[in-house]
Amino acid sequence: MVKIPEGEFIMGTDDDVGFPEDGEGPAREVHVDAFYIDQHAVTNAEFYQFVDDTGYTTDAEQYGWSFVFENHLSEADQQYVIDSAEAAPWWAAVQGASWYRPEGPSSSIDDRLNHPVRHVSWNDARAYADWAGKRLPTEAEWEKAARGGLHQATYPWGDELRPDGEHKCNIWQGNFPEHNTGEDGFLATAPVDEFNQNEYDLYNVAGNVWEWCGDWFSPDYHTTDDYVRTNPTGPESGNARVMRGGSFLCHQSWCNRYRVAARSKNTPDSSTSNIGFRTVMGV
Repeated sequence: MVKIPEGEFIMGTDDDVGFPEDGEGPAREVHVDAFYIDQHAVTNAEFYQFVDDTGYTTDAEQYGWSFVFENHLSEADQQYVIDSAEAAPWWAAVQGASWYRPEGPSSSIDDRLNHPVRHVSWNDARAYADWAGKRLPTEAEWEKAARGGLHQATYPWGDELRPDGEHKCNIWQGNFPEHNTGEDGFLATAPVDEFNQNEYDLYNVAGNVWEWCGDWFSPDYHTTDDYVRTNPTGPESGNARVMRGGSFLCHQSWCNRYRVAARSKNTPDSSTSNIGFRTVMGV
């Protein structure tokens, strides 16, 4: 873990490149106390230890299926597809897909132990954090850490996606969802310590996998009088939890959410092949 210093930062953005329905703006100054955050997303190996110690069963395992990006299915695992997402048909509901079998029953994490764990719901992430004596970050903590001390930069490293032509994160290149050129070196997840760290020494706070935050999601709670600008959190209740950072499936044409101010959401029991998490703890 690394220590993030106490202090103010400008959260959110007034840039119109985002999605109004996500509530990325307005930009506002908030104060966050010092905290420690994982240098990288929780790995398959780390989650394996948690399951081995506790016997924990994830939501995906209880339901018996999870969403997998269809182009990542092997021929052997295509037989396990039981449905698809109507709004995003490239998401295949695969029977037997889980954190340990990320593309279906024929797949394994054995050669990807240093990759981020996936197919973990918010409930699963919180259970891991409790076991580890930690917690999930607030959305404000996550964004402060991801910004790395840079003022209103678009990405964790600056304002250019590929400075001097260098790939700085694991996202989609090519035409989504038909063809990923893999120019950044990866067609799916990358190891958690791939690419350069930001100024706070954090890896992959843009791309690779979405990361759960502790907050309930609201597109406008931060514009109300109930919003507190010192150690802010989301509303007291809701239907979905905040996710941050984007994933290896993000592309400008569809999901331009690998920007540091971007946000998304999912229900607490949802799991897919591009959602993971990292944890925090107080000082």
